[in-house]
Amino acid sequence: MSQEIEKKFLVKGDFKAEAFKATRITQGYLSSVPERTVRIRVKGDKGFITVKGIGNASGAARFEWEKEIPVEEVKQLLDLAEPGVIDKTRYLVRNTDGVHTWEVDEFYGDNDGLTVAEVELQDENEPFDKPAWLGEEVTGDSKYFNSMLMKNPYKNWK
Repeated sequence: MSQEIEKKFLVKGDFKAEAFKATRITQGYLSSVPERTVRIRVKGDKGFITVKGIGNASGAARFEWEKEIPVEEVKQLLDLAEPGVIDKTRYLVRNTDGVHTWEVDEFYGDNDGLTVAEVELQDENEPFDKPAWLGEEVTGDSKYFNSMLMKNPYKNWK
């Protein structure tokens, strides 16, 4: 069993020139309760099922288990998913520290206009460089969880 530790930020500037990879992601949720989310996704040409547990007090760390499954199975499971689909492009950007990689998600559809960056860490207090395009930290703010964006999309926030 593994634990995911990440910090999440809004994006306030142009990052795309620094990206070395971009992948389209479509995902839905079989369960979106905070204690356990079960996500299914098509990422590029691969399918995945992921189970995540509830976050710790800061929201930066939580249990995560992921397994690759056939894309056709993901498409079938999407028919069983809760209402709402997340559609986004994930850009990978190398951090200037040479250690970390930023995952920057640009959302479409009902979440159009929202761009969020995450960095995965080995330890919650691990130092990392913050690029100039990084905005406010939103780690632990549940409204930015993909499972919540499905229920209360960005278009409804204004």
